[in-house]
Amino acid sequence: MNPATWPTLLVVDVEGNGTNPPDLVEVAALPIRDGQPDKSTAGWWLTRPNRPVTPFATRVHGLTNDDLADRPTWADVSDQVHAFLGTAWICAHNAHTDYRVLRAHLPGWEPTGVLDTLKLAKATFPDLGKYSLDNLIEHVQPDLSQAPGHRHRATFDAFATAQLFLTMACRYDTWDQLTAAAVPPGLPGAPEPEKDPTLW
Repeated sequence: MNPATWPTLLVVDVEGNGTNPPDLVEVAALPIRDGQPDKSTAGWWLTRPNRPVTPFATRVHGLTNDDLADRPTWADVSDQVHAFLGTAWICAHNAHTDYRVLRAHLPGWEPTGVLDTLKLAKATFPDLGKYSLDNLIEHVQPDLSQAPGHRHRATFDAFATAQLFLTMACRYDTWDQLTAAAVPPGLPGAPEPEKDPTLW
């Protein structure tokens, strides 16, 4: 399959402040162009949450309240994020989470489709057993030498997810085959169920 024929695709990752529901503190959106992650045109936003970052969240992604004290609020950047994402396809690991959180923070936003590397990995590597991002990185061994930041930061995780997605996508002959394996049921871009020919 020729990646040049793919629709506009952004690999996204979000990090939150640890509350439920979360306030966003970091969003990364990494375009895939001609089969490669394009860091030169990526979108990246750090924001100051309305509620403090919890100690647990800080232990995960490393961002503290002091790190974010001088950053804009989500209200200051939401229009930029909305415009950047547009109607592109998005790809994420365990995409339900990123899609749900972004939809909650971006009223009116709807991607054309949602690809999930977790679902895709289960179809591509059915015998792997564990499908966390760390397990897939260990199994696939993608080149992460150009990944920005570190694990559990949105920029790094989006880059790693992009590399995993590209490796797995090579195993599918057509975009339709890829979306059938990668789009979770009920999310945008999911294949329409076949109509029962006996119904009229």
